[in-house]
Amino acid sequence: MTGVGVATKHLAVGSLVPHARAGVGAVATQASTNPYFGPWGLDRLEQLQLESQGQLGAEAVLNSLLQDDPGRDGRQVHLVDSQGRTAAWTGPDCAGLAAHRCYPGFSVAGNYLASELVLLAMAEAYMAAERHGLSLEHRLLLALEAAETHGGDHRGRQSAALLVMHQESYPHIDFRVDHHPEPLVALREILAEVEQHYYTGFRATLPTTLGVAQTAELQATELQSAELEATELEADEAQPSDMPISA
Repeated sequence: MTGVGVATKHLAVGSLVPHARAGVGAVATQASTNPYFGPWGLDRLEQLQLESQGQLGAEAVLNSLLQDDPGRDGRQVHLVDSQGRTAAWTGPDCAGLAAHRCYPGFSVAGNYLASELVLLAMAEAYMAAERHGLSLEHRLLLALEAAETHGGDHRGRQSAALLVMHQESYPHIDFRVDHHPEPLVALREILAEVEQHYYTGFRATLPTTLGVAQTAELQATELQSAELEATELEADEAQPSDMPISA
């Protein structure tokens, strides 16, 4: 599984910053945001994953994205590939205190930071949650809350988002608080609602990759059986008839 958690003093951060794809990785593009980094990065990760048989990933894709972008000095972007390798870039023109940290399996980054302790608090909260076996969405939210405790974005709060992919091509979690005085509080309320029976029951009814594959296999078997029956019928009809025919 893979995903992104993000919070900022800006409107609708979830609409442009977080990007993720099942079995491929995740990209967060921020600061002077280049929204194309998301789909381009995921496409290149997926292509490179196939071409290099997993030998190349996050770092190579990051370098290719930056090479193609004349505005890279104002960008901040970090990504993780399907092998848990991370890479990040904080351009020299990013506003305010801007920095990133990369770890095995995850990365943290921010701009307009209240202090350098913000990123450290995020990383420690994420790793502590991981040690306790919490789900990815809870790890991400706890990291965001830890950042807020240490000042977060010094400009204030406005929006937040969680995007988590499991094995399906559709999101496991895709929740956004676009404009709210306490976006992380609102996001936690939404995450708590996810665990209610009515929602877990609904999720259980959704088609899955395994289910779709099984259905396709069953349909293929039924088609082969029907074709075999049709062939046998044609062969039977081609046999000489014992009935006299008159005209």
